[in-house]
Parts: sequence; C-alpha cells; structure tokens
Amino acid sequence: MIKKDIVTDIVEEWLEGKEYFLVDIEISPDNRIVVEIDHADGVWIEDCVELSKYIEERLDRDEEDYELEVGSAGLGQPFKVVRQYLNFIGKEVEVLDADGKKYRGILKSVVGDSFVVSVNEKVKIEGKKRPVTMDVDHTFDMNEVKYTKYLISFK
Repeated sequence: MIKKDIVTDIVEEWLEGKEYFLVDIEISPDNRIVVEIDHADGVWIEDCVELSKYIEERLDRDEEDYELEVGSAGLGQPFKVVRQYLNFIGKEVEVLDADGKKYRGILKSVVGDSFVVSVNEKVKIEGKKRPVTMDVDHTFDMNEVKYTKYLISFK
C-alpha cells in the first residue's frame, strides 16, 4: 500500500510557493488516493490536473498500481483544516456541536483551534416581558464540533 506520508510530501512540494493549501489526503487499502486542495478564491481544474500529473511523475505505477483523484474540498462540505475557517471569516456558517445542536451564524474570528460564531437568537432580558432578538457570540473548539460548513446563499 502506498504510504500517506509519501503522497503528503509530494503534494506539499507542489504547494510550495502557491496560495493553495492541503485539506486532506485519503488512501484506501486498494490504493485509491484522494487529494483535496483549496484556495481562498476557489480551485481551478487546470491546477488539479497539474497536481495530478506532478504526483503521477513521482509515484511508480510499475512498483505499485494506484487510482488517483485530485480535487477541491468543495463548497458546502465540512471544514477539515484551520485555513478553511480563516477563508470564511465574515461568512455564514453552520456548526453542529458535540451535543448535536446546530448553530447558524456569521463566523467572526479564529484563534488557534477555536472559533467564534455570532448567532442571531432570542434572549430573555431581565425586566422585559418578551425575549429580544440579538447577536450572541458562541465560541467553539474545532476538535469538539461534529462539523462546521459554509452556508451557500443564492440571494
């Protein structure tokens, strides 16, 4: 089986000096290699083709056969790396926390492995009869949420 660290080194070598970043590499037991890259402005198919050729030039099919797929992380897919969170600051996201509760709001900030989402929700204020709708900041740890993903809007 082809080792993930070998493919990772090849991809990182290709990424050097580019604004793309690695999101994920998966290698199945039957050597199906899936490489996901991303870029703040989106991923161009030509760059996926270039990376695919770059990987193929460095892996020997005669030594070990494999299937290779190179693509983008995809809009609407859960974030996998910190850089994806950074790219979507100021945008609407959905978070599913560890307890199964969903939050929809604006991704405000990212610090280390934690991030803040501002959610418009009803809050009971002392002295008022009715709840008031206001923005409430929720802080999450990336390693403790089930997922965070960008909400695509067609408005």
